[in-house]
Amino acid sequence: MKIAMIASEANPLIKTGGLADVVYSLSLELNKLDNKAVIILPYYKKIKNNPQYSVTFLGKFDIFMSWRKEYCGVFKLVLGNIEYYLIDNEQYFLRDNAYGYGDDGERFAFFSLAAIQALKLVDFKPDIVHIHDWQVGMIPCLLKEKYRNDPFFSGVKSVLTIHNPEFKGYLDKYFLNNYYGLSDTLFDNGKVRFDGMVSTLKSGITFSDIITTVSPTHRDELLDPLSRFKFSYVLELRKDDFYGIVNGVDTVEFNPKEDKYLCMTYDASKYLRSRTNNKKDLINSFHLPNVISKNPIFGVVSRLTEQKGIDLILANIPYLVEQGGSIVILGSGDPALEDKVQKIRDKYSHRVGIYIGYNDELAHKIYGGCDFFLMPSLFEPCGISQIISQRYGAVPIVRETGGLKDTVIGYKDTNLAVANGLSFQDFTVEGLRGTIEYAFRVYADDEKMKTIVKNGMKLDRSWKTSALEYMKIYRKALEK
Repeated sequence: MKIAMIASEANPLIKTGGLADVVYSLSLELNKLDNKAVIILPYYKKIKNNPQYSVTFLGKFDIFMSWRKEYCGVFKLVLGNIEYYLIDNEQYFLRDNAYGYGDDGERFAFFSLAAIQALKLVDFKPDIVHIHDWQVGMIPCLLKEKYRNDPFFSGVKSVLTIHNPEFKGYLDKYFLNNYYGLSDTLFDNGKVRFDGMVSTLKSGITFSDIITTVSPTHRDELLDPLSRFKFSYVLELRKDDFYGIVNGVDTVEFNPKEDKYLCMTYDASKYLRSRTNNKKDLINSFHLPNVISKNPIFGVVSRLTEQKGIDLILANIPYLVEQGGSIVILGSGDPALEDKVQKIRDKYSHRVGIYIGYNDELAHKIYGGCDFFLMPSLFEPCGISQIISQRYGAVPIVRETGGLKDTVIGYKDTNLAVANGLSFQDFTVEGLRGTIEYAFRVYADDEKMKTIVKNGMKLDRSWKTSALEYMKIYRKALEK
């Protein structure tokens, strides 16, 4: 199959979150499975200014958006077995960040129109156009409305993956025609209307041949009428075309057997001595000389936001320390939460280590050295850190939501043979505290701890498994 991945970010060129990992890793694995997957991205400043990348200019054309006539250049970059096609317009993309501007709606309208035209320029007629999130949510509508009589796109099917339903791509009705050249009828009949606005994400749901999200449980949550995301009535109409597929993990980057950041590498067959030494290295890396390595260390690698349950973690640190445990936290985000993290470290500096920001080496050391990994998220469409922690032998402690529920089987006294983590339901300080208390008891039982660790380490969470599921989805789309 020929697949055009169209997204606002993809590794290793530009990344702000998990979307970039999925677009890159899925494309990489699809190509290993004898498909032809290419990635279309904006030609951002960060990519353009990187001297490591050798790009080729393929051609140019004009994009018309009402009174606007905008230049579009198309460049090609090949990394490994992936071809990237980069959409160039310096007015829109020569900026310091990928998102966060007042004209983001216009920027990604241009990108969506240009990506479609670029397929013709490079003569790549895909079987599947696979789009991701609100930024490119109008593309299936454009293919079925604006380009329906274009023979180049005859038979091309579309798949939408919803990664973050919090962002719905709201635009005023006026811009439906002004940006995209589409009829107001699409708004009036409700196909793209949501909350009294145009929603590019709703448009993607309405017009895509298949819709996916990044875990089966998150699919069910989105269909729940009480869901915080408010898309249930829209998705209910497409329920038979809506699937949940858990993300994979990059087994090259996250491989404890070959991880260059660990002081000692290991695998599931032989890990105790190595993880003990990695734990001591983690303690030294966070400058915690008073921490005793025989006591449990809890790890956090996360954005510091309410969604990630950071307040629940901070509220439980006094209890965790009283019980003899320690915690290391790596992340950045909400300034108020960053300040709270700093204050709790100041109060418990002998047991709490923090790093505000992101540091790849420290992240790997946390996975390879902590005993328990905390992810008490309010919601989590898929999550990847819990999967990485399992791979490294750190027992995840998660709230039972979204992909966390699908990837972690919490130990409940009677299911030791299959348990690969600890879990709880209620998004409360007490809910997490009870599970931390349970973690101390599990840690004190060597055989239980070893079994849970090994159950997690032996799981196959590779992208090949996920890619095969996506290939089934693509075939369903082609049958429509």
